[in-house]
Amino acid sequence: MRERRAPAGAALLLAALAACARQAPPPGGPDDRQPPALIAASPDTLAVLPGFDDWVVFTFDEAISDGSQPNWGLGTGDLEKLVLLSPADRIPVVKGSRRAIRVKPREGWRPNTVYRVELLPGAADFKGNRSRDRRVVTFTTGAPAPTATVAGRVTDWTTSRPATAASLVLLLLPDSLRYHGTADSSGAVRYGPIGAGRYLVTAFVDQNRNRRADGRELWDSVTVTLDSAATIDLWLFPHDTTEVRLQSATARDSVTAVLTFSQKLDPYQPASEIEAIVLALPDSTPVRVLTLLPPARHDSLYRPAADTTRPARADTARAARADTAAPKPPRAPKPAAAGAAPAADSARPTRPPLDDKLLLRVAEPLVPGGRYLVTVRGVRNVTRVPANPRTVLAVPEPPARAPRDTARDTTAAADTTGGRVPADSARRAPPDSARPAPRDSTP
Repeated sequence: MRERRAPAGAALLLAALAACARQAPPPGGPDDRQPPALIAASPDTLAVLPGFDDWVVFTFDEAISDGSQPNWGLGTGDLEKLVLLSPADRIPVVKGSRRAIRVKPREGWRPNTVYRVELLPGAADFKGNRSRDRRVVTFTTGAPAPTATVAGRVTDWTTSRPATAASLVLLLLPDSLRYHGTADSSGAVRYGPIGAGRYLVTAFVDQNRNRRADGRELWDSVTVTLDSAATIDLWLFPHDTTEVRLQSATARDSVTAVLTFSQKLDPYQPASEIEAIVLALPDSTPVRVLTLLPPARHDSLYRPAADTTRPARADTARAARADTAAPKPPRAPKPAAAGAAPAADSARPTRPPLDDKLLLRVAEPLVPGGRYLVTVRGVRNVTRVPANPRTVLAVPEPPARAPRDTARDTTAAADTTGGRVPADSARRAPPDSARPAPRDSTP
């Protein structure tokens, strides 16, 4: 019989499919739990390379997986999420090449420009072990080597906590070159070296991951002039340009109501600029307003006085031991690492917390079951947009008391023993006459 042979075209197709298949480790062998380690990056940092037209390459000690999401220039690829290339207006070209990740701007390298390419932690091998290494390569395509730096902190003003992993954009003015970066897990920022100049620095929480501050995302910005170093302190909050609304009014007690607004309010607005008008419905009788204050100021002003009739208990023994014990010398502060972001301390500027509530206090008690029209004039949101919102305050009726069972009370009063013998009578000793007479022991 004549031996059949596969057509040449089919053989070429099988070879192409085999070449396009994903790399995978051979079966068997010990279980690999070590993450890939970054061992090299090129070009050298702070290198001046006129006419540069090559790839920026990050090399690992083992093969790197391309991930499950393709890198098509949309910013959603697994490798694209790990690279920040600056300056760039588009998602860079990111390719996996066995043990390396290669990066190049989609629009090509600009001449006489300072470039910064940052590889974030997260590169994975074929076992799913993810690298914890981070590396920044800074070089120029002809411009002088950069020396300026930016340091500081980023805070989420809505919670007064560090804005962990907030995105950072430094816009060089007037060239509009965008440099990207991130804050660390404590909200600290350390960016550089970067070229000298005037920058618009914006920090934001990138919820939709498009690397821009949008709509209702938390953000803040400041303009700095970089010569050698600059310090920033950014407080992120939603920059809503719509007027604030009164969502609800709830009676807190007989003379106090809690007003809840749809946005955070301007904490710097004086109370004298806000006017509250309260009208009793349905005849619109005016009700005199005493104060309209944020919760903290209201509670500090109307907090009940402390009870001074009770003597304070002092632990005299503990106080004596504290007086006789020698004071411990204060610990010397640890020296800050070179190039570290400034530590948070009492000297760091702070801001009052944001709140979406005001407490309204009236001169006369609110009528249970009554309804009041509450209008707040001149109140501003945190973006300082004024508004005159209004709502209706409905005071709840007091809870009805349960009817008293008089029959049960009468029965209880008539028979308080419950048919039992009192304990005192049961324990009472018998009279002396009931005791037997003692025997006469006389012989």
